Amino acid sequence: MTRHAAPSHPTKPNPLNLLGAETSPYLLQHKDNPVNWRGWNDAALKEAREQDKPILLSVGYAACHWCHVMAHESFEDDEIAALMNARFVNIKIDREERPDLDQIYQQALALLGQQGGWPLTMFLTPDGAPYWGGTYFPKEPRYGRPGFGQVLTALSDAYHNDKSKVAQNVAGLAEAMQRLSTPQSGGIVTRDVIDRIAERLLQEVDLVRGGIGGAPKFPQAPVMNLLWRAYLRTGDGRYREAVLLSVTRMIQGGIYDHLGGGLARYATDADWLVPHFEKMLYDNAELLSLLSELWIATGEPLFEQRAGEIVEWLQREMLAEADSTGMRAFAASLDADSEGVEGKFYVWDEAEIDDVLGADAPFFKHVYGVTHDGNWEDVNILNRGDQMGLLAPADERRLAAARAKLLARRADRIRPGWDDKVLVDWNGLMIAALAKASLVFARPDWQQLAADAFAFIDRNMRDGTGRLKHAWRAGKLAHPATLDDHANFALAALALHQASGDASYLDVARGTVADLNAHYWDKGGDGYFFSADDTADIIIRTKSANDNATPAGNGTMLEVLERLHHLTGEADYEQRADLLSSAFAGEVQRNFFPLATYLNGLDFRMAATDVIIIGARDAADTAALLGALLTQPQGHIVLQIVADMSGLAADHPAAGKTAVGGKATAYICRNRTCSAPVTDPADLSATLVRS
Repeated sequence: MTRHAAPSHPTKPNPLNLLGAETSPYLLQHKDNPVNWRGWNDAALKEAREQDKPILLSVGYAACHWCHVMAHESFEDDEIAALMNARFVNIKIDREERPDLDQIYQQALALLGQQGGWPLTMFLTPDGAPYWGGTYFPKEPRYGRPGFGQVLTALSDAYHNDKSKVAQNVAGLAEAMQRLSTPQSGGIVTRDVIDRIAERLLQEVDLVRGGIGGAPKFPQAPVMNLLWRAYLRTGDGRYREAVLLSVTRMIQGGIYDHLGGGLARYATDADWLVPHFEKMLYDNAELLSLLSELWIATGEPLFEQRAGEIVEWLQREMLAEADSTGMRAFAASLDADSEGVEGKFYVWDEAEIDDVLGADAPFFKHVYGVTHDGNWEDVNILNRGDQMGLLAPADERRLAAARAKLLARRADRIRPGWDDKVLVDWNGLMIAALAKASLVFARPDWQQLAADAFAFIDRNMRDGTGRLKHAWRAGKLAHPATLDDHANFALAALALHQASGDASYLDVARGTVADLNAHYWDKGGDGYFFSADDTADIIIRTKSANDNATPAGNGTMLEVLERLHHLTGEADYEQRADLLSSAFAGEVQRNFFPLATYLNGLDFRMAATDVIIIGARDAADTAALLGALLTQPQGHIVLQIVADMSGLAADHPAAGKTAVGGKATAYICRNRTCSAPVTDPADLSATLVRS
């Protein structure tokens, strides 16, 4: 990707642009455009119907570089704006605020045979039905794309002068979208099937540079998780090496911010050197969870260091506005651009590093690949891409001191834009990852960070009936919650319950799933719709188990339901998980590539292992057993630490078991069969290995 400076044009207030009343940072970026923008609402749709104008729908997000480019080239241009205003009702959507709408129109674009992404530019009839679309359009024809003015004229003319063809497009797209929202059900997906899929996915791994395929390269955390689970399930070292190589290359490459911590959304090259510099909360949540598992298996100091750096980044840069009690959740993202230039905040020239580091500069430059000519567009992206681990401790201490100096210098630069809205689904992923990592790395402060964010959402992000909403910013709660909000928030509650033993988290998880079952379950075909049954402003309720930028909620719910069944003994959770499993089983035969989270959920169900530790949570012998447990993979563990067995479900396989000899005692249960009591930590580790 060429480093692209988005041109800047002076703007003046436009009284017909209504985005100034919005809270989304992305929408507010466009409030002074000469385009007569509206938000997605009943008034805007009514305006389109009354004027019989097609809708130009523009979807993006605050951290999106090419969204900024299109905005500066076209939406700040008076000539283009005049054309848009004369011919269309122009609506802006923040895809992070309305993922339900974004999902619908991305699906429509795919059905038109085009690659999806952002900015998304869709042309709709006045009732919101898509008839054509694309992504980024330059103002003038280039990159093999028509100029935006040409597109506007052609699509407006088509709507008014060729209504039969538009109607044909609308009908065809509607039929195809309905078909895609009716997934293929099937029977049981067996372990052998999952093993064959893992073998096939392994063939897609770049065994030299790591990651899936070539440029651009995304972290693909669900796929990495699937391959890691295949290693744990089969013992095949090829999977282990593929994941360790991939993750190490990511966190040593330029896609990782070596000064401030955190992973960028993707690399534009195959070597993980050149990031698309935006940082998203969800990518770093998934990486933190994966690093926890890899560290358990390897003890690799690099994984522990990167996990700590991600949490430091969260605390330093990603805590959103506090509520009245001081609780703070996590912001959504950091922009790719600063001063209108992609990556400017993050890159370095050699002279500035020499100036900051002095005598330590040669050593630092050698380790981080800094040269006079630069490694990307005459500047340097800091990276350690050719190093598969850390250096000697003394060298790493020297590098840490140098990084601190450079981070302090970088703090004086103009920062990238910060999207500080709080999203339930992305926060759920991070809270669950923090809760898990707090146990693995023995960091109770991380658990507190997760608990605070959870409390913020639980207190501030519900409507008057107690149901979740999707987004919060500047004291305003907005937008319908989605399947992913409920799935990830329930997962977060269960992770905090496992980390803390606090029964209130289990209660929240159960209530969250109850709301989901009431309003999202497909009563005619099983599985969960992405949108609630009372979300009024969508043209279709989509239903899928495909991962997108984030894990699919239907896949996540397989684990959530199975955990709840193990923790409560209630058969409904297991029965619903069975129905959910079969609802998408036929999709595995069509295209398993986007189904990693669903397949991981199936794997969890097959291998879920209850570990019950009877003992005082703060007692030394309980801590010793917990420490032994944490030396083993955690992906299948359902942990309960109890004072006695009275709190277990009556039909739990460990019900009625007791502690032995007044010592903390563990029972390991799989397939409703429990081990003999274990009081020695070494025996617990050995029993887990055999189970």
